[in-house]
Amino acid sequence: MRESDILATDRQIGFIQDTSRLIKESESKTGRRLTASVITFGCQMNARDSEKLAGILVSSGFELLDETEDADFVLYNTCTVRDNANQKLYGHLGEAHSRKKKNPSMMVAVCGCLPQEPTAFEKLKSSYSFVDLIFGTHNLYAFPEYLNRLLSGERHIYEITDHSDNIVEDLPVLRKYPFKSGVNIMFGCNNFCTYCIVPHVRGRERSRESRDIIKEVERLSSTGVKEVMLLGQNVNSYGNGIDGEISFPELLKRVCDVPGIERVRFMTSHPKDLSDELIKTIKNDEKICRHLHLPLQSGSTKVLKEMNRRYTKEQYLDLALRIKDEIPDIALTTDIMVGFPGETAEDVDDTIDVINKVQYDNAFTFIYSKRAGTPAAVRPDQVPEDLVRENFDRVLKCVQENAKKQSLRWQGLTMDALVEEKNDSLEGYVTGRLSNNMIVHFAGSDSLIGKIVSVKLDECRGFYYMGTLL
Repeated sequence: MRESDILATDRQIGFIQDTSRLIKESESKTGRRLTASVITFGCQMNARDSEKLAGILVSSGFELLDETEDADFVLYNTCTVRDNANQKLYGHLGEAHSRKKKNPSMMVAVCGCLPQEPTAFEKLKSSYSFVDLIFGTHNLYAFPEYLNRLLSGERHIYEITDHSDNIVEDLPVLRKYPFKSGVNIMFGCNNFCTYCIVPHVRGRERSRESRDIIKEVERLSSTGVKEVMLLGQNVNSYGNGIDGEISFPELLKRVCDVPGIERVRFMTSHPKDLSDELIKTIKNDEKICRHLHLPLQSGSTKVLKEMNRRYTKEQYLDLALRIKDEIPDIALTTDIMVGFPGETAEDVDDTIDVINKVQYDNAFTFIYSKRAGTPAAVRPDQVPEDLVRENFDRVLKCVQENAKKQSLRWQGLTMDALVEEKNDSLEGYVTGRLSNNMIVHFAGSDSLIGKIVSVKLDECRGFYYMGTLL
């Protein structure tokens, strides 16, 4: 770890300690603990960020609540990949405003990707002036400082920076699951797809040093973690910009070698950077989960070029089919966008052709959403809404038909499942996750949670299985 990162970490830990003092003083006056709630929108990286934010709050002395209604401090960790994520946040803020009118001492904070978007940041300041704290992705690590300033009486703290040289990963973390964890290996994206806001709000690629990643995985293993997910906007380009750093496949091997780690996942892979070395590494190490998320976005070479995806339909197909040939038990999932500017019915036919040839186990299918500041947003050839909906329904139907067929191929097999939680719907049942990322429900006690057990897959019910513990 660089000296600047160590200094930044020490500084924030100092703020946590001082905030803990302030909260204890508050408790002695009011006779009760301050409470907090963290609401998360978006991707796995956001979920990991929220675990850090929650860890900081608990270490500072807050009691963490699952719901926001009674919380003294409410923090919204936001996503801005699509407009519906923005609208969802604004709806939540409206509810928070009503609660704050009844309880003026309540504190409201917004962080993450949305405030990094200039137009959204201005809207937050002008239309939601009751929000006490706004900060972005690049300075998330400074949350202890901002929290300390709030509890010291400061209001309307707006801290948005357009980049950061610091990588601060050693602050407190409150994991959702004690037996599995995400691990950030890199931040940002250099690809600048013409529809995507991520490089603008997450910044350019920055990789962590492999030795720091391995140390974190070793610490996690020592606390009982069995499964880790390596996180990055494009994990395949891990190490770029760091002289002498190892490749992503080599990093995978070293993580698998950590004693106690039984499963390794990663998210997300860009097709243009996925190497033969990575395919070979997945094939040869059983600890690497048999699930690969390989975003397609479109099956049309014309649309892919306009998206700046830097691969053709034929190149993607060759890669996907080669992966399935080399690793027959792998589950392939993908992202598919419908309605990109200029997209025609023939372009959608190309997408459907790829779906039928690859036969995805599942796909996140979504409608193109204009994002201010991206080249696609200002194109004059936006597709009419009724045509987008018609094409979306065609694609979704194809995805569902293929996914159902793919899910059935596991029926009758016995596979290992990591038991994650009690099943809330079925008394006496627990829920596990297979290496291929499918869910299985089966009869079992709470004592199984966190263990990897063998389960016979009895009945496929679409996107999950009913099974029997062996």
